[in-house]
Amino acid sequence: MQSKKIRNILLFAVIAALFAAVGYWNISPERFLDKPVAPVDDTAIDYYAINAHSLQFLPDGKLQYELTSDKVEHLQASEVTLMTKPDMQIFRGTPFPWHVQSERGEVNPDGTQVELIDSVRVARTDDKNRTTIITTTRMTVFPQKEYAQTDRDVRIDGAGGVTTGKGMKAYLKDGRMDLLSNVRGQYESR
Repeated sequence: MQSKKIRNILLFAVIAALFAAVGYWNISPERFLDKPVAPVDDTAIDYYAINAHSLQFLPDGKLQYELTSDKVEHLQASEVTLMTKPDMQIFRGTPFPWHVQSERGEVNPDGTQVELIDSVRVARTDDKNRTTIITTTRMTVFPQKEYAQTDRDVRIDGAGGVTTGKGMKAYLKDGRMDLLSNVRGQYESR
């Protein structure tokens, strides 16, 4: 009886040792390492709109700007909004808006900055029926600050002539534009 008891204990000890050995070999250090995170697709679009139209008002109820676009796509990862053929009227509460257009646009996540890309055109006709047209290949617009800037070549048609330069700061509220370098002008004498 004693030998049967010892034999059972030894049998259970061998079985326990086998389970322990199998368990040890199945646990590899790689199992405890962080699993790789699935790659994020930076181009994944979580929503889009066709023929989008947006209005923004000033605190006093006057129209600040009106924006239309053929297509608007929102990138999920970066929260950037892409626009196709954006067309913006920046009213600033006045009846003489700045008309801003381009082929493409990118709006930052909080909407304070609009990057206009390709065939950028900014135009305005004032209360004396004088038209100013600014063209460039790329421009950053800050609608709430009524300010725009570029480091690209700029052409300004208006006031009886043409002015070109490289780089510009435009203060839309004041109607003032500062060209930064290589400024040249051609004007008609009357």
